Amino acid sequence: MLWKPSKPAFWPVFRFHDPPSGTNKIPNIRGYFWGTASFLNGERTPMPRLATPLSDLKCRTAKPRDRAYKLFDGGGMYLYVTPCGSKTWRLRYFKPNGKEGTLIIGKYPIVSLAVARTKRDEAKALLLDNLDPMEEKQKAKIAAQRASLLFETVALEWHVEMSRRWTEGHAKTVLSRLRTHVFPLIGQRPIAELDTHDLLEVTQRIKDRGTMDVALRVQNYLSTIMRGAKRARQITQNPALDLAGSIQAPRTVHRPALSLNRLPELLDRIDNYTGRELTRLAVLLTLHVFVRSSELRFARWDEFDLQRAIWEIPDTRKPIEGVRYSTRGTKMSGDIQIVPLSPQVIEILERLRSLNRFSELVLPGDHRYWKPLSENTVNQVLRNMGYDTSKDVCGHGFRTMACSALLESGLWTDAAIERQMSHQERNCVRAAYIHKAQFLEQRRLIMAWWSNYIDANRSGHVTPHEFAHPVGENVTPLPNGHGAFNRG
Repeated sequence: MLWKPSKPAFWPVFRFHDPPSGTNKIPNIRGYFWGTASFLNGERTPMPRLATPLSDLKCRTAKPRDRAYKLFDGGGMYLYVTPCGSKTWRLRYFKPNGKEGTLIIGKYPIVSLAVARTKRDEAKALLLDNLDPMEEKQKAKIAAQRASLLFETVALEWHVEMSRRWTEGHAKTVLSRLRTHVFPLIGQRPIAELDTHDLLEVTQRIKDRGTMDVALRVQNYLSTIMRGAKRARQITQNPALDLAGSIQAPRTVHRPALSLNRLPELLDRIDNYTGRELTRLAVLLTLHVFVRSSELRFARWDEFDLQRAIWEIPDTRKPIEGVRYSTRGTKMSGDIQIVPLSPQVIEILERLRSLNRFSELVLPGDHRYWKPLSENTVNQVLRNMGYDTSKDVCGHGFRTMACSALLESGLWTDAAIERQMSHQERNCVRAAYIHKAQFLEQRRLIMAWWSNYIDANRSGHVTPHEFAHPVGENVTPLPNGHGAFNRG
């Protein structure tokens, strides 16, 4: 006979005998023999030794040796004892793909012998379903981590990462919005449990307050956070994908600005304003330099060089205690905005200096000289002059008026005008080549021309083109080789 059973055992074990000499017959036996060995298509698999089940006493009294050793319990499970005395339950098995694997069940005595056997049987049950116990254990571990990972934790990690790219002020604004609008609703919930409706509830509450711009920004934060969580395998599906289109962006409404033919009217009202002189000069200065409100409100005297007729606006300023956003400088992060000063502006600054000799601020408040004018001061003066700042003109509208006049004059390149307006170049390719260009000489002429144009309109309206090209010229000059127009 080719097959002969060995001595009786707890389960059948067979010993393989070589076929008789002189024959080429190979046994073709298929089957499984209770987790010990199998013969598939005539292949011979090494047979394990018969293991006597362990006892808790034997596990407890197992001593470390010079080399690691194993105490077998049966079914492929054994206690692995290291030279340092550590004892770990392990299970040797064959994966569904046929490769050998070792599953770490746990440390003894934290995992007792009885518990280890239960886990061994659970692993074998998974193998019967063609599942890898190690893979299933890893999946369960990831699922447990996801279940305990709060949205606020993920969002704060995202904020820390993004803050490296943002300005300090913007980072504070984003964090404030998250703490105000998002964390109270979903911050303490596991991120893996959140669905689209949970995120919609956050943005809907903001929409109900009428702050559509904030709702859009928060929606963008949520989408970015969830996208990062999906990439990090912290969630299996991104519930923010369906937020797109849930908020309709409000129609862009430009800041109101007077048409240039009403410039004489504006100048007359400024000249005849009977309120505080410093606020009247603040309105006139805003018109001449056409910078942003925060750039002028927080201006310090040490930023001005009247001898060189230059005002350098830093991107960040020293904070003023008790004043929000007082560190704001130019909107161009990492840059210094240069504002050439016309003779008219220098005269206004000297008059402001005579009214205020104790404050480092160019435009101090009325009652507290160490604090700046209110952000509403210029608009309030315009309202006192009879203008509706929501329809007629506001302080920011002076920038529109200046830009329109400069473009209509035909004297200056668009690049120089945009640089003086402190606008970011939107064409990325072009920005890569001109971001170092200052156009400083053109900008000196621009600021002087604008101040002169303002004065020219005191006695009646003059169009920018008429002022740039006096009467008698019937030919508009072509651009010169540098892209700028020759003056008439």
